[in-house]
Amino acid sequence: MGRMALERGAARLIIWDINESNIELVKNELSGKGQVSGLCVDVSDMDIIEKAYQSTVNMYGPVDILIQCAGIVTSNATFDSLTPRDIERTMMINAVAPMNVAHVMLADMIKRDKGHICNIASAAGMLSMPKMSVYSASKWSVIGWSDSVRIELAKMKSKVRFTTVAPYFINTGMFDGVSSKIFPILDPENTARKIIRAIERNKDFRGIPFGFHFIRFWQAVLPVALFDYVFGTIFGIYHTMDHFTGRKNDNRKHIEGANSADSALTASVLQNGDNAERKVS
Repeated sequence: MGRMALERGAARLIIWDINESNIELVKNELSGKGQVSGLCVDVSDMDIIEKAYQSTVNMYGPVDILIQCAGIVTSNATFDSLTPRDIERTMMINAVAPMNVAHVMLADMIKRDKGHICNIASAAGMLSMPKMSVYSASKWSVIGWSDSVRIELAKMKSKVRFTTVAPYFINTGMFDGVSSKIFPILDPENTARKIIRAIERNKDFRGIPFGFHFIRFWQAVLPVALFDYVFGTIFGIYHTMDHFTGRKNDNRKHIEGANSADSALTASVLQNGDNAERKVS
């Protein structure tokens, strides 16, 4: 997404990641595309978030677009087998951190009456998913919070926009081992393109694939037992995590305390586009 944002006119890409080597890797990879900077940030720590935001503003000016894509999944264990630490970490990184990051930036955006925050949730936030119950809970939280703030901003007649994205499993390695009978695992490049397009078009919500927009309709129309049978058994959704392994051989540093089965994408991506074309600002 960072590369696409630069290609489409973003003045600067600023990466927040818990792993400094990841930041340097992306900076080197995208240096020919435009101005790329980064800060080492643990988004689970509010004090660090606040200091990182002030440093970002002091060094680069106001943020126009925030894309939040930090997330972890700990395992495919059933809820009764999870530890309190598993639950707390998942909710903190996947649900609380996006709220905290948005909170420190939103006041300035509202004051300027300009800005866009895109929150990457998950299709798991629209379906009840066995063997990833807490992950699903965290993504349900993001969808409910993000869309509620969208309505608040609309009632304020603010020009600041919120876009909520709910993609199916993306082939980034984070969900290695998942199986999907009907819906294909998403291609990262194509998915990133759809997310950028949703921001450009000021979409309120974007399910990926598009058919996921109709999940709520089928939940309302079908009896629970029939819905479970169709989506769980026929479509195989309730068995996608049966053989989950995660990104076991990743050399990247995960969130502190992660075990070997954890997968994490710990980067929030910021685009500061004061001088950019409207399509990315």
